[in-house]
Amino acid sequence: MDCTGNYAELKVMKSDGGGGGGGGGGHHCCKKSDDFCGELCGQESSKLFSMSRVRCIMRGMDLKTYVFLFAFVPALIFGIYLHGQKISYFLRPLWENPPKPFNEIPHYYHENVSMENLCRLHGWGIRDYPRRVYDAVLFSNEVDMLTIRWKELYPYVTEFVLLESNSTFTGIPKPLVFTSHRKEFDFVEPRLTYGTIGGRFRKGENPFVEEAYQRVALDQLLKIAGITDDDLLIMSDVDEIPSRHTINLLRWCDNTPKILHLRLRNYLYSFEFPVDDKSWRASVHRYQPGKTRYAHYRQTDDILVDAGWHCSFCFPRISEFIFKMKAYSHFDRVRFSHFLNPERIQRVICKGADLFDMLPEEYTFREIIGKMGPIPHSFSAVHLPAYLLEKAEKYKYLLPGNCVRESG
Repeated sequence: MDCTGNYAELKVMKSDGGGGGGGGGGHHCCKKSDDFCGELCGQESSKLFSMSRVRCIMRGMDLKTYVFLFAFVPALIFGIYLHGQKISYFLRPLWENPPKPFNEIPHYYHENVSMENLCRLHGWGIRDYPRRVYDAVLFSNEVDMLTIRWKELYPYVTEFVLLESNSTFTGIPKPLVFTSHRKEFDFVEPRLTYGTIGGRFRKGENPFVEEAYQRVALDQLLKIAGITDDDLLIMSDVDEIPSRHTINLLRWCDNTPKILHLRLRNYLYSFEFPVDDKSWRASVHRYQPGKTRYAHYRQTDDILVDAGWHCSFCFPRISEFIFKMKAYSHFDRVRFSHFLNPERIQRVICKGADLFDMLPEEYTFREIIGKMGPIPHSFSAVHLPAYLLEKAEKYKYLLPGNCVRESG
């Protein structure tokens, strides 16, 4: 290629045995006055020839091209490295369709309305006696949320079933936290089935495999607890709390769906930061031996709206935030070590921002843009779990105006 960027013919000259017209082989050089290009004449090194082409091209570049190559392009690559996840989430509507809509069942309740009328309003009948209720959870370290949950459900639950492992889903060893706090739960002891399971500690394994392994073990623990046909089984994480009147409704009403998801109000860090009302993974099952399996994914299209609360990352101490960020199934969201900095975590909590610096997980650009930025503060503490308000001083970090956490 010549200095103007045009390709020149490469001629190979063969020796005819004498010295005459051209000697050995060589590159045909463009005849230019440019000294650099001139130096190439007679050189046989293809490496030098290739280098010359690069330098000729660079000589033809202007300042804007240099700025683009050596400033803009590296900055773009670095920006993608820092914010690639955000870009992916923002463009999600382009490559992923929203899930099938739920069949939303209106929820009717007032403390002065009879159970017979409430069941009739839902299109259900009334039973002669209530079903038995089993509440089953996998437990990690959420002592306060477990207390609030069990106090909320205590009047209507027949048996509380809890399984704890000495390993997180990500294979990190952990103490048996419930064992050390068991005395605090004396009020459920006569109705408690508690089991432990050893972790497998498989390095590099997908954390959802360990999670599934523990949920299968919970199925076995439920059988030990004595669950039988048509008993109600609550499947949800500790921080997904059904309201007590929801569970009372489902245990008294007849002809309810065999599987029913519960739409919960979504909160982050405390009840000061309401995200939306789209939490759906909690579910209630009319137990069927040999068929019902404990799971945390979508299992039906039916969902009962306004059925409780989901308070995610609702901890009293910064150390507990750090532990969960490293321990739960989405640990890959900790993309940078400074995400675990205690001072940063405290700032993020009080601001109502995202711990992982992520965009909302939505399926339309309108929803993504509508939820971008910090969560607006709420100063309402109406329609929250009763025990939370009864012990407001103990759990004040969960109430509006108390975002500062303990460091330990």
